[in-house]
Amino acid sequence: MKKAQVVLNVIVVVLIAVLFFLYFSGRKKQCTANANTDCSIAKDSLGAKHPTIAYVELDSLNSQVTFIRDRKTELDGEQKSIENDYENSYRQLEAEKNNFLKRGSAITQPEAEAFQEKLVQQQQQVEADKQSRSQKLAEKGAKIMGDVQAKLKDFLNDYNKDKKYTYILATGTGLDYMFYKDSTLNITNDIVKGLNDKMNNSK
Repeated sequence: MKKAQVVLNVIVVVLIAVLFFLYFSGRKKQCTANANTDCSIAKDSLGAKHPTIAYVELDSLNSQVTFIRDRKTELDGEQKSIENDYENSYRQLEAEKNNFLKRGSAITQPEAEAFQEKLVQQQQQVEADKQSRSQKLAEKGAKIMGDVQAKLKDFLNDYNKDKKYTYILATGTGLDYMFYKDSTLNITNDIVKGLNDKMNNSK
């Protein structure tokens, strides 16, 4: 029974992919055959409008749009700094413990208990510092992400005034839910160039 369901699901996925392919390839041929056809808005034989779709590759935006790449590099650098400081702090605590233990039998019970209590407090402080810095970095990252999304949406609103796409989708690592992508609908290069030009001009 389970095998039958899996086979059925595969068939449904294939059918959806074929329908997407037929729709977009048919539309592309129609636009190519008639140079006067408005390809930004697809219409059926009755003149009814159909949604027109384009997509943007987020991986390319992250690696090629300067202000996005710079923000990512900045966040990655701060995250690495937090990790390095955390590891250095624990190495220092470990060194303190080893130096204390070198005294061997000369260590009294009260001294051992006092050192253990101090060591635990220092470890707790190291953990608290890391948690506090990580939380601040997460808040900063969320703010930067919001700023990036706002700039991207603002740019796409202007970009789409002439293009007149009904939907502009995002695709990328972990976000690729489209069964079929016609490369002629890929507007990533336009968006990368436009965003870089806009950000450079705003500086």
